[in-house]
Amino acid sequence: MASPKNMIVAQSGGPSPVINNTLRGIIETARQMSEIGTVYGGWHGIEGVLKEELIDLTAQSPEEIALLRTSPAAGSIGTCRYKLKSNQTEDFDRVIEILKAHNVGYFCYIGGNDSMDTANKIATLARERGVDVCGIGGPKTIDNDVGDSEFKLVDHTPGYGSTARYWTHYVQLANEENEGSCPADPVLVLQAMGRKIGYIPAAARLADPKREMPLQIYLAERKTTLEQIHHNVNEMLKQRGRCIVVLSEGLLDVMSEELIAQKLVTVRYDSFGHPQFSSSSTTIAQVVTNYLNDKGLAVKGSARCNVPGTHQRHDMVSASTVDLEEAYYVGQKAALLAAAGEHGYMATILRADWNNYQPRYDKAPLAEVAEKDRKFPANWITDCGTDVTDDFIKYARPLIGDDWVSVPLIDGRIRTAKLMKIFANQKLPKYVPQADR
Repeated sequence: MASPKNMIVAQSGGPSPVINNTLRGIIETARQMSEIGTVYGGWHGIEGVLKEELIDLTAQSPEEIALLRTSPAAGSIGTCRYKLKSNQTEDFDRVIEILKAHNVGYFCYIGGNDSMDTANKIATLARERGVDVCGIGGPKTIDNDVGDSEFKLVDHTPGYGSTARYWTHYVQLANEENEGSCPADPVLVLQAMGRKIGYIPAAARLADPKREMPLQIYLAERKTTLEQIHHNVNEMLKQRGRCIVVLSEGLLDVMSEELIAQKLVTVRYDSFGHPQFSSSSTTIAQVVTNYLNDKGLAVKGSARCNVPGTHQRHDMVSASTVDLEEAYYVGQKAALLAAAGEHGYMATILRADWNNYQPRYDKAPLAEVAEKDRKFPANWITDCGTDVTDDFIKYARPLIGDDWVSVPLIDGRIRTAKLMKIFANQKLPKYVPQADR
């Protein structure tokens, strides 16, 4: 039998409530595979790999690895937003040197579509250069934008179910407050994460599946204007006396031409090419709130807004137990694919039965999911453009679960995993990633 090769696992992009449980699934499964030797974690993603900062995950105590289940975000081994671009040849050369120096036969990257692109590029290049490395992806994104719009490759991604559950409860509680305070604050504007895809704001409908709330949902997929939102809100105020508005943060991009023309925002782009806006209002929620108040409401009082930040992607108390379980099994599937030499695939979740929800775990070619954003189905958006259909509810409802996650506490504080900083011996010269020079 050939001697086992080591594995590097790393994380990239924005974290999620359940990303560490995918990591746990990889580690615990790899420990049982004779084909896999030491499992190293890239300290802060691919940047840690480039710097040869590899934390020994095999040396960690089983108890701490188990605690990864209820440790949110990516504090265990860190994440990054460093993208390997095609012209960064020195970075690619360095990664290959690291793989050779540490006898790595398996490279597993947990993340969204940009991360799947990185996993695909590294694995392909290694093979081209005669390095026997199996490249595997582990899906992660609260946006649910990895995969295909037909749900044949990916039904949903770990992280989405927990953030959808967060928004279910958030809108329920916001409605309670709005109902009580509506004489003074009849309009509450809430902004959800999600860039250009509407799965997160759509989850607001799970708070009110029978449509009893005065709720309007605006997805980035359906273009609108400030004037149209103002009209819609006032019509709701005439009918119900109050209104809750949920906006996709991606509307800032979709409406940018109008907002820039009115000098409400300016735009710049991050290293991944994603637009970032700056203005005196700073968020689409504040832009809309200001507009509503400036133009006037159909009832007395004013609009106000709430913009939840990264809390919606690290709130372990609100995590979905379904999401937690599936995140673990995706990690397990990734490790099994690696050990079997299934090069060039991402572990994936598919739906075995749409009428009686059952997940099944499979694989999707990295080349087919890398840097390819899925779309929110157009037929899941109502004709009026301010709601989602029952088909979306049928899709998303099973993902948020029915139980509360049990989170360990010590002295009233959440007990998260605390991994020891045991790093592999550095065998290569120090290196500064190209984009950091």
